[in-house]
Amino acid sequence: MRRLAFLSALVATVVVPSFGQQDSKYSSKLAPYVASPSRVVELMLDMARVKPGDTVYDLGSGDGRILVAAAERRAQAIGIEINPKLVAAATDEISRAGLSNRAKVIQGDVMQTDFSAASVVTLYMDTSSNAKLRPQLEKQLKPGSRVVSHDYEIPGWTPVRVEKTDEKQSHTIYLYEIGAKK
Repeated sequence: MRRLAFLSALVATVVVPSFGQQDSKYSSKLAPYVASPSRVVELMLDMARVKPGDTVYDLGSGDGRILVAAAERRAQAIGIEINPKLVAAATDEISRAGLSNRAKVIQGDVMQTDFSAASVVTLYMDTSSNAKLRPQLEKQLKPGSRVVSHDYEIPGWTPVRVEKTDEKQSHTIYLYEIGAKK
């Protein structure tokens, strides 16, 4: 939890480009960077039942707070992040936490990423971005994989569980499980 507090403070020092800007190396930027509160990170990982042996992919991993928390649970954690400054900040925090053997961040575009090794995928993107990702999730993820989305549903999917936080600013977490391929 101390690491998550540190990451919250780190956010203020990272310059994040506006939503409309794109790195010419990548074809899309699906969402602006907005950090998930510590309580939400823990709830997402709890709902997904993250445990040793899981491989967690955080799509749009930002400052890496989900990666650190998942690696602390002894899962393998891989973040995909388009912003090079956030990749550097997350990589530094993973290293400081002594978790480089279980967590890493890849600079890249989630729409061009193979995350078929994931048993858990975490997202904090809006509904339209989740809709764009849906075909890729359906194609790549194995039956039994869990997808956890912070605040936004995945259109066309029915969550197996929905939780709301009880904080002043409430957050909704959606848990989906990938069924058998048709």
